[in-house]
Amino acid sequence: MTDFGECYEKFKVQGRELADKIRELIHEGNVRRIIVKDEHGHTFMEIPLTVATLGVVAAPVLAAVGAIATLVARFEIVVERAAEPAAAAAEKQDPQAS
Repeated sequence: MTDFGECYEKFKVQGRELADKIRELIHEGNVRRIIVKDEHGHTFMEIPLTVATLGVVAAPVLAAVGAIATLVARFEIVVERAAEPAAAAAEKQDPQAS
C-alpha cells in the first residue's frame, strides 16, 4: 500500500520474536513509524521514529516491547516507511538501463 510518499508493510511475529523484529526495523533507518497490534487488530503501541530521536528512543521502547510481548502470543507489526523516489526505485530494478 503506497500513499503519497509513504509505504506500508505488515509482519506477523510470535511474542518472543517481537523485540528482535522491532530492533531490526529501528536500525534500518528508513522507518517512520512502527505500529504493534495484537491478533485481533487492537493497537498496543505506536512508535514514531525520526533520525533525531533514534538513539534516545531505542532503549526504552525495546524494554516496553519486551514487557508487551509477554501479554499476547501473536502480533502484527505495521511499518510505515519513507517511499523511495521513482527514479531510485527504477534504477534498483534495472541498473543496466542507465
